[in-house]
Amino acid sequence: MAESINDYDEIVRVLHLYVDGMRAGDAGPLKEAFHEDARMFGDLAGTRYDVPISGLYEMVDSGSADVAGSFQARVVSVTQEGAAASAVVVEEGAWGQVSFLDFFSLVRIEGIWKIVNKTFAHTGGELPAH
Repeated sequence: MAESINDYDEIVRVLHLYVDGMRAGDAGPLKEAFHEDARMFGDLAGTRYDVPISGLYEMVDSGSADVAGSFQARVVSVTQEGAAASAVVVEEGAWGQVSFLDFFSLVRIEGIWKIVNKTFAHTGGELPAH
C-alpha cells in the first residue's frame, strides 16, 4: 500500500511541475516532468498541435499562461497500475480566459515518473489578440 501511495504522490508532483511551468512561463519544470521523446496532441482555435514536446516548451517560454492571476489548474484524476499511469488535469483562465481538459500518460522509468504524452481538448474561451 505504501508503494502505491508514494507512486501517487510522485505522479501528482510531476503533474504540478507541468502546472508550475505553465503558470511561470518557464519550460524548466516541464523539461523535468516530460520524457525527452514525449509528444503533445490537440486542437486550439482550429490549429492542430500534434508536435514533439519541444513545441510546448517554446510556447511556454514565450510567455506565462497566468495573465493577471487568472490561471488555475487542478489534478482531477490519477489512475495507476504498476509502472503505467494516466491523469486528467483541468486548466482554466490560461492567457486570461482559455480552458483545457488535459489527458496525460505517464510511465515510471528506472524509478522516475515521466509524462510521455499530453492530449488536450480546448473546452472554452478565446485566445487573446496578439
